[in-house]
Amino acid sequence: MKKYSPIGELSEFAAGYAETLSKTTGHIACITDKDTIIAVSGGSKKEFLEQDVSKELEQLMEDKEVYTSTENSDVAMPITKNDKQERKNNAQVVYPIVSNGDTIGTVILMSKEPNGKMNEVEKKVAQSAATFLGSQMDI
Repeated sequence: MKKYSPIGELSEFAAGYAETLSKTTGHIACITDKDTIIAVSGGSKKEFLEQDVSKELEQLMEDKEVYTSTENSDVAMPITKNDKQERKNNAQVVYPIVSNGDTIGTVILMSKEPNGKMNEVEKKVAQSAATFLGSQMDI
């Protein structure tokens, strides 16, 4: 038995959306449900896809918070439970996907560049993706 995931129902759609996000921004794009990463593009699928999300990411979802580390001098949020806190992909934007008032996942953008930066454009792109995916669940 597998735990039901509303966003998981859209996993094929989420994979396509992650690919579009990655191509548009040049960053690694991940889409998660509340428990696992369900789509990844632009980065190592083995490293991210179907990995359990970290406690920190779970807490962020629970709090419905947006997280942005603006550049790699910031400490990155661990994305997966087995994240070894290696200092890569530190520039991140994490945006919760909210449907009917509940967080059902996140959209994550991570810089591929060791000295990459995230700015308002990446925040807006992640926000648009999260809002769109959330609205798909409301239907």
